[in-house]
Amino acid sequence: MAKKILFINQEIAPYVPDSELSLLGRDLPSSIQEKGFEIRTFMPKWGNINERRGQLHEVIRLSGMNLIIDETDHPLIIKVATIQSCKVQVYFIDNDDYFTKRLMDKDENGKDYADNGERAIFFARGVLETVKKLRWVPDIIHCQGWMSAVIPFYIKTAYHDEPSFANTKVVTTLFPKSFKTNLDPNFKRCLEFRDATAELLQPYKDQFDFDELCKLATDYSDGVVDIKDKDNYDKIEALYNTICPDTATDSEDE
Repeated sequence: MAKKILFINQEIAPYVPDSELSLLGRDLPSSIQEKGFEIRTFMPKWGNINERRGQLHEVIRLSGMNLIIDETDHPLIIKVATIQSCKVQVYFIDNDDYFTKRLMDKDENGKDYADNGERAIFFARGVLETVKKLRWVPDIIHCQGWMSAVIPFYIKTAYHDEPSFANTKVVTTLFPKSFKTNLDPNFKRCLEFRDATAELLQPYKDQFDFDELCKLATDYSDGVVDIKDKDNYDKIEALYNTICPDTATDSEDE
């Protein structure tokens, strides 16, 4: 049985403008799918995404959950579309406050959003809760972009007992620094969830900047892809096979 790879991307072309990150978000899943792997792909439903042009539609059976971030309920909305040129299906994590009414990680004046940390937490938990609902058990999760940087921490702590992720390995691709300001002052406290405890976060700075977020991601990842190897799909496939040799899951998607 083919290995199952879950790609959690910050950006994917053509839904957002072409960039190093968005092109990789499209091309790597496409290449890995062509190699015979079974894949699922997620990204945020940024406010600048044209839903009509991209043919996004809501998946009612996956939407409707509320995620509590900093003691506030935030509705989780799931949308889906397919990149026709490469037949890659993309799931979008949406919420009016965090995504629909915003641009991407920066506002109209080019400033980082003050609650980017909360947005990353919502995105991470939204993806993982949705994968559970799909009854799809990934062998490997590949995170690309800082918006997915808390996923490795959650997989190894808050979700480590979940059947969907109990044996899942995590890979992170590091990208050059993409935000300059610190994340929200309450970011570290908001990260706490289930077994993702304050004690585990003690080694990290109280004020998370880009470098500290990357450190959190790599500390809890089973493999790291350097930016210079981002286009070397054969090397990435070899990494998958190294950290997850001949592993297959028996769970079937609905």
